[in-house]
Amino acid sequence: MDVERGRRPERPAIVVMGVSGSGKSTVGRALAERLGLEYAEGDEFHPPANIAKMEAGRPLNDEDRLPWLKAIAEWLGERLREGRGGVVSCSTLKRWYRDLLREADPGVWFLHLHVDQKAIVARVAARTGHFMPVSLVESQFAALEPLQPDEDGAVVSAAEPVAQIVAEAVGLLEAWQREG
Repeated sequence: MDVERGRRPERPAIVVMGVSGSGKSTVGRALAERLGLEYAEGDEFHPPANIAKMEAGRPLNDEDRLPWLKAIAEWLGERLREGRGGVVSCSTLKRWYRDLLREADPGVWFLHLHVDQKAIVARVAARTGHFMPVSLVESQFAALEPLQPDEDGAVVSAAEPVAQIVAEAVGLLEAWQREG
Protein backbone atom coordinates (compact mmCIF):
# COMPACT_ATOMS: atom_id res chain seq x y z
CA MET A 1 0.00 0.00 0.00
CA ASP A 2 1.47 3.34 -1.00
CA VAL A 3 0.28 6.24 1.13
CA GLU A 4 1.57 9.75 0.45
CA ARG A 5 3.43 11.53 3.20
CA GLY A 6 1.23 13.83 5.13
CA ARG A 7 0.72 17.51 5.39
CA ARG A 8 1.71 18.89 8.75
CA PRO A 9 -1.41 20.16 10.49
CA GLU A 10 -1.21 22.75 13.26
CA ARG A 11 -3.46 20.54 15.43
CA PRO A 12 -2.02 17.10 14.66
CA ALA A 13 -3.47 13.63 14.89
CA ILE A 14 -0.95 11.53 16.80
CA VAL A 15 -0.85 7.76 17.22
CA VAL A 16 1.20 6.63 20.21
CA MET A 17 2.31 3.17 19.14
CA GLY A 18 4.25 0.22 20.52
CA VAL A 19 3.85 -3.22 22.00
CA SER A 20 1.53 -3.88 24.90
CA GLY A 21 3.03 -2.51 28.11
CA SER A 22 5.19 0.13 26.42
CA GLY A 23 3.27 2.96 28.10
CA LYS A 24 1.06 4.02 25.19
CA SER A 25 -1.92 4.98 27.33
CA THR A 26 0.08 6.82 29.98
CA VAL A 27 2.19 8.72 27.46
CA GLY A 28 -0.80 9.31 25.17
CA ARG A 29 -2.86 10.92 27.94
CA ALA A 30 0.08 13.09 29.08
CA LEU A 31 0.90 14.13 25.51
CA ALA A 32 -2.72 15.01 24.76
CA GLU A 33 -2.91 17.09 27.93
CA ARG A 34 0.35 18.89 27.11
CA LEU A 35 -0.85 19.71 23.58
CA GLY A 36 -4.46 20.51 24.55
CA LEU A 37 -5.82 17.70 22.35
CA GLU A 38 -8.51 15.08 22.88
CA TYR A 39 -7.25 11.63 23.90
CA ALA A 40 -8.71 8.25 22.92
CA GLU A 41 -7.69 4.87 24.30
CA GLY A 42 -7.20 2.53 21.34
CA ASP A 43 -8.26 -0.53 23.35
CA GLU A 44 -11.76 0.96 23.63
CA PHE A 45 -12.17 0.62 19.85
CA HIS A 46 -11.79 -3.20 20.02
CA PRO A 47 -14.95 -5.20 19.49
CA PRO A 48 -15.83 -7.53 22.42
CA ALA A 49 -14.75 -10.60 20.42
CA ASN A 50 -11.20 -9.25 20.16
CA ILE A 51 -10.97 -8.64 23.90
CA ALA A 52 -12.33 -12.11 24.65
CA LYS A 53 -9.79 -13.66 22.31
CA MET A 54 -6.88 -11.83 23.96
CA GLU A 55 -8.17 -12.62 27.47
CA ALA A 56 -8.11 -16.28 26.43
CA GLY A 57 -4.42 -15.89 25.55
CA ARG A 58 -4.90 -16.04 21.79
CA PRO A 59 -3.23 -13.36 19.66
CA LEU A 60 -5.33 -11.35 17.25
CA ASN A 61 -4.82 -11.88 13.54
CA ASP A 62 -5.02 -9.24 10.84
CA GLU A 63 -8.68 -10.06 10.14
CA ASP A 64 -9.51 -9.47 13.82
CA ARG A 65 -7.69 -6.13 13.80
CA LEU A 66 -9.26 -4.70 10.63
CA PRO A 67 -12.53 -3.34 12.13
CA TRP A 68 -10.56 -1.98 15.11
CA LEU A 69 -8.12 -0.15 12.84
CA LYS A 70 -10.91 1.21 10.64
CA ALA A 71 -12.68 2.65 13.70
CA ILE A 72 -9.47 4.34 14.85
CA ALA A 73 -8.80 5.66 11.33
CA GLU A 74 -12.29 7.17 11.27
CA TRP A 75 -11.67 8.87 14.65
CA LEU A 76 -8.34 10.31 13.47
CA GLY A 77 -9.66 11.45 10.09
CA GLU A 78 -12.65 13.18 11.65
CA ARG A 79 -10.44 15.15 14.02
CA LEU A 80 -8.06 16.20 11.26
CA ARG A 81 -10.88 17.22 8.90
CA GLU A 82 -12.38 19.36 11.67
CA GLY A 83 -8.99 20.87 12.56
CA ARG A 84 -9.16 19.58 16.13
CA GLY A 85 -6.36 17.02 16.12
CA GLY A 86 -6.16 14.30 18.74
CA VAL A 87 -4.02 11.62 20.33
CA VAL A 88 -4.84 7.91 20.30
CA SER A 89 -2.91 5.01 21.77
CA CYS A 90 -2.84 2.12 19.34
CA SER A 91 -0.22 -0.60 18.94
CA THR A 92 -0.09 -0.31 15.11
CA LEU A 93 2.58 -2.98 15.05
CA LYS A 94 2.61 -3.49 11.28
CA ARG A 95 3.30 -1.07 8.46
CA TRP A 96 0.04 -1.79 6.68
CA TYR A 97 -1.88 -0.94 9.89
CA ARG A 98 -0.24 2.49 9.90
CA ASP A 99 -0.91 2.88 6.17
CA LEU A 100 -4.58 2.15 6.83
CA LEU A 101 -4.68 4.81 9.56
CA ARG A 102 -3.07 7.33 7.20
CA GLU A 103 -5.61 6.57 4.49
CA ALA A 104 -8.15 8.50 6.56
CA ASP A 105 -5.78 11.46 6.37
CA PRO A 106 -2.06 11.40 5.50
CA GLY A 107 -1.42 14.03 8.22
CA VAL A 108 -1.17 11.38 10.97
CA TRP A 109 2.07 11.38 13.01
CA PHE A 110 3.31 8.26 14.85
CA LEU A 111 5.18 8.20 18.14
CA HIS A 112 6.77 4.77 18.59
CA LEU A 113 7.54 3.95 22.22
CA HIS A 114 10.48 1.57 22.13
CA VAL A 115 11.31 -0.70 25.06
CA ASP A 116 13.16 -4.03 25.20
CA GLN A 117 11.23 -7.28 25.53
CA LYS A 118 12.53 -8.17 29.00
CA ALA A 119 11.24 -4.86 30.42
CA ILE A 120 7.87 -5.34 28.70
CA VAL A 121 7.46 -8.83 30.16
CA ALA A 122 8.05 -7.38 33.64
CA ARG A 123 5.61 -4.51 33.05
CA VAL A 124 2.83 -6.71 31.66
CA ALA A 125 3.28 -9.28 34.46
CA ALA A 126 2.91 -6.50 37.06
CA ARG A 127 -0.30 -5.04 35.55
CA THR A 128 -3.68 -5.79 37.04
CA GLY A 129 -7.06 -5.39 35.41
CA HIS A 130 -5.84 -5.53 31.80
CA PHE A 131 -6.94 -8.12 29.26
CA MET A 132 -3.47 -8.63 27.71
CA PRO A 133 -1.66 -11.61 29.28
CA VAL A 134 2.13 -11.84 29.46
CA SER A 135 1.94 -14.93 27.24
CA LEU A 136 1.17 -12.67 24.25
CA VAL A 137 4.18 -10.37 24.64
CA GLU A 138 6.33 -12.50 22.35
CA SER A 139 3.69 -12.36 19.59
CA GLN A 140 3.67 -8.55 19.87
CA PHE A 141 7.42 -8.34 19.30
CA ALA A 142 7.20 -10.88 16.46
CA ALA A 143 4.59 -8.73 14.69
CA LEU A 144 6.32 -5.37 15.30
CA GLU A 145 7.52 -3.59 12.16
CA PRO A 146 9.31 -0.41 13.28
CA LEU A 147 8.61 2.94 11.67
CA GLN A 148 10.32 3.33 8.32
CA PRO A 149 12.11 6.48 7.07
CA ASP A 150 9.21 7.27 4.72
CA GLU A 151 6.67 7.31 7.59
CA ASP A 152 5.92 10.52 9.48
CA GLY A 153 6.81 9.97 13.10
CA ALA A 154 9.57 9.34 15.60
CA VAL A 155 10.92 6.65 17.91
CA VAL A 156 11.59 7.43 21.56
CA SER A 157 12.75 5.30 24.47
CA ALA A 158 9.89 4.33 26.74
CA ALA A 159 12.36 3.53 29.50
CA GLU A 160 12.50 7.22 30.50
CA PRO A 161 10.10 9.04 32.86
CA VAL A 162 6.80 10.05 31.25
CA ALA A 163 7.52 13.77 31.49
CA GLN A 164 10.81 13.28 29.64
CA ILE A 165 9.16 11.14 26.95
CA VAL A 166 6.46 13.78 26.43
CA ALA A 167 9.00 16.64 26.27
CA GLU A 168 11.05 14.73 23.69
CA ALA A 169 7.93 13.87 21.69
CA VAL A 170 6.76 17.49 21.64
CA GLY A 171 10.18 18.63 20.40
CA LEU A 172 10.19 16.01 17.64
CA LEU A 173 6.60 16.83 16.66
CA GLU A 174 7.35 20.56 16.47
CA ALA A 175 10.42 19.87 14.32
CA TRP A 176 8.26 17.76 11.96
CA GLN A 177 5.64 20.52 11.75
CA ARG A 178 8.32 23.13 10.93
CA GLU A 179 9.66 20.91 8.10
CA GLY A 180 6.30 21.03 6.35
